[in-house]
Amino acid sequence: MSTRIRLQRHGKKGKPFFHIVVADQRSKRDGRFIEKLGIYNPNTNPATIDLDFERSLHWVTTGAQPSDTARAILSYKGVLMKEHLMRGVTKGALTEQQAEAKFQKWMEEKHSKIESKKSNLTKGEEDDRKARLEAERAVNEARAASLVPPQEEVTEGASEAGEAIADAAGQAVEAVTDAAETVAEKVEEAVEEVKETLAGKEEETAKEEGKAESKEPAKEETKAEVKEEAKEEPKQESKAEAKDVDEAKAEDDKKEDSKKEG
Repeated sequence: MSTRIRLQRHGKKGKPFFHIVVADQRSKRDGRFIEKLGIYNPNTNPATIDLDFERSLHWVTTGAQPSDTARAILSYKGVLMKEHLMRGVTKGALTEQQAEAKFQKWMEEKHSKIESKKSNLTKGEEDDRKARLEAERAVNEARAASLVPPQEEVTEGASEAGEAIADAAGQAVEAVTDAAETVAEKVEEAVEEVKETLAGKEEETAKEEGKAESKEPAKEETKAEVKEEAKEEPKQESKAEAKDVDEAKAEDDKKEDSKKEG
């Protein structure tokens, strides 16, 4: 059975995430596998690679054929370099100590390159961020300069605004003065009307008082007549009563005379 080291795709659309596996070359890409060797995430910069070095070296030395991407990953992590030095030891071209020393030197150089790349990326990101900030600051300054008018225009606008305010104030003062004069005239007219009304009422009151004085003597005369009539009426009544008494006495005398004769 021929084995192959290849990638299995995982992750969502637009953000792939791969497993590094050993599988039968006849199986599907994302099908069954023999062993998982690590992961590969290309979404980061630099790419994230987590690889089991010893198991990868074992499968490479036993004849597993890596795919192109898997070969690049194994070379990047030093698996193929280690396999090459082991073959040299097997052939007697160098000892294990020499092979290990060369491998450690190669790994140090590789690590320094990786760190240099990371620092360059970080510096590039920082420079790019500063450049974008400078461009944004320049755009904001240009926009602010376009919005702020020149000093001369500001002075002219201020003088025009002052003149307009002064004109408006003068018009307002004139309007207030006219209104005050109109109010004063109306107040004078109202006062005159009130005086005329009061004078008319006083005349009416005087006339009424004159009429009352002329009526009072007539009332007194009437009262005197009433008193005299009241005095005369009892006298007349007393005379009528006396006459009736005399008539009654005369009848009684007649009756007595008639009795005597009889």
